[in-house]
Amino acid sequence: MKIHPTALIDPRAEIDSEVDIGPYVVIEGQIKIKRGTRVMAHACLTGWTEIGEDNEIHPGAVLGGAPQDHAYEGQETYLRIGNHNIILEHVQIHRGTTAGSATIIGDNNFLMANSHVGHNCRLGDNVILANGALLGGYVEVGDKVFISGNCVVHQFVRIGPYALMRGLSGTSRDVPPYAIIDWQHTVRGVNVVGLKRAGFDEKSIRQIREAFRILFRKGRNLALAVKEVEKSGRANQHVLALLDFIKASKRGVCFGASESPS
Repeated sequence: MKIHPTALIDPRAEIDSEVDIGPYVVIEGQIKIKRGTRVMAHACLTGWTEIGEDNEIHPGAVLGGAPQDHAYEGQETYLRIGNHNIILEHVQIHRGTTAGSATIIGDNNFLMANSHVGHNCRLGDNVILANGALLGGYVEVGDKVFISGNCVVHQFVRIGPYALMRGLSGTSRDVPPYAIIDWQHTVRGVNVVGLKRAGFDEKSIRQIREAFRILFRKGRNLALAVKEVEKSGRANQHVLALLDFIKASKRGVCFGASESPS
């Protein structure tokens, strides 16, 4: 274990012998860090935080701080971070609010400088949060989502897998899988580039685009559009996942801006 002499380490912390701790790091609380993780200068790890293997935690990051929630009264709550994540400068990730609850970060995520993950959020795998992206409490982010710079996401919103939020956009509605959204929870099209990179074949992408044309026409009743897609007989597994996501929404889903998203 490499621990810089200026680092402050709580004796309750459990740190693997292959962890690297940089100068002026503060580790306060019942922290657990697994092998291969590197914690760089001036990072602060606090609370009941568990960090997996081979993560990079860059200068000034604050992980496991108390939630920004008036309901929090000091209960034991958690932050759990998986493996192979890159957490850049001054990222903030808060632990859960209610006793025993957790904020959960999956594997292979890339959180850029000054991004914020609120209490009880759940991030899947291979998620990118660009600089200044802000997630309110209880936000759920699916696998391979890209949230661009200075985007804002309201508490309790769900963002479906393979979705992309363009820079400066915001949403207080659920973001459907595969979608590109911008401005205020407005669907602009299908994240075709992201789907191709993820290995979706042309037929699957074409069927997703056909479903989007039906679902997100401007002014279309979404419940009726869902039934139309279901009756079409052209709903593959990816389209069915999209329909299930929409039907499970409690906040409402982002709406369409044009007659034919592309």
